[in-house]
Amino acid sequence: MNSSIMKKLLKNSAVEWKTVADIFTLKNGYTPSKAKEEYWEDGNIPWFRMEDIRENGRILTDSIQHISASAVKGKLIPANSLLMSTTATLGEHALILVPYLTNQQITSFSLKESYLNRVSIKFLFYCFYDFGKWCANNANKNGGLGIIGINKLKQYLIPIPPLHVQTEIVRILDKFTALTAELTAELTAELATRKKQYNYYLDKLLTFKEDEVQWKTLGDVVNYEQPTKYLVKSTSYSDEFKTPVLTAGKTFILGFTDEIDGIYKASETPVIIFDDFTTANKWVDFNFKAKSSAMKMITSSDKSKYLLKYVYYWLNTLSDIKANNDHKRQWISNFANKKVPIPPFKEQVRIVQILDKLDALTNSITEGLPREIALRQKQYEYYRNLLLDFPKVQE
Repeated sequence: MNSSIMKKLLKNSAVEWKTVADIFTLKNGYTPSKAKEEYWEDGNIPWFRMEDIRENGRILTDSIQHISASAVKGKLIPANSLLMSTTATLGEHALILVPYLTNQQITSFSLKESYLNRVSIKFLFYCFYDFGKWCANNANKNGGLGIIGINKLKQYLIPIPPLHVQTEIVRILDKFTALTAELTAELTAELATRKKQYNYYLDKLLTFKEDEVQWKTLGDVVNYEQPTKYLVKSTSYSDEFKTPVLTAGKTFILGFTDEIDGIYKASETPVIIFDDFTTANKWVDFNFKAKSSAMKMITSSDKSKYLLKYVYYWLNTLSDIKANNDHKRQWISNFANKKVPIPPFKEQVRIVQILDKLDALTNSITEGLPREIALRQKQYEYYRNLLLDFPKVQE
């Protein structure tokens, strides 16, 4: 597919550019009073929120929550209307196939009668991907909470090619959407299988009987260091800087700093970073600075006997790591006293080699399936943008 497709579709045809105000009637949503039980009991009118899009997708026939007829102000939004989040989370959109209402975070777009036979609502649904980006970029973000008003939304220009062109574009994008969803589902299922396989071998390779191996306390096998001299002084991060600032939690890389003092040289001596409160941990083999004083830096107490990567994998078999909700320091009071199975060093190396391969395939963004899923989505977006890239008439 390339630009020649668009040229063929538009042969001898003109593209009009119309404002949102030309095409739609706009309406903001509201939340009926929670104090009035009759507004919410036995309701059968769909009342949409952002959660509906997050959980059920962008083409919807029902909502998670419903309201009763007594809670309705004025008329319902007609079926086959579009909605978009215009407060806080900006630019997320959906096509609603039934009459409905929304909360105040959402603006609805219903076709004016004069456009009912001129445009395909599904074509406009695809146009709303770019509209959503424009909405996010042009919102008023004073005070931190992004919001974009109806008057500004009305200014956005939407391309209106002939109806047969709209129909063909919808046909192509519907087919591409279904194919992308199918491939993503297959890859997601494969990823789930790989994760299950990884966890199986993690437990299998690191489970030993009492008399099979030596058992040492974790405090004997590894040393810990406080991160005091590695803490970042400024949180003015930039992608232009070189040194990552780490946390042991989900975010992992908080940003990049230009500070040159107090850098932990993990490229020379890899380390486990361990959150002393949550017990979350990460393997790090690149230079970094630390964000939190609660982070412990864990290294092997004897590299000839205890392979640190082996200890890292063993740590992640512990139930404490998988679910710890106690907000207290864990290393000295709890983890340092845990008994670690210590097989011969060659066996530690063998176990790590196996788990490294499975880990890379399962979790790595550059080597594993998550990257493939992201590439499929990026490919889909590329072709969608190509099909909706109409020439604008110069003023």
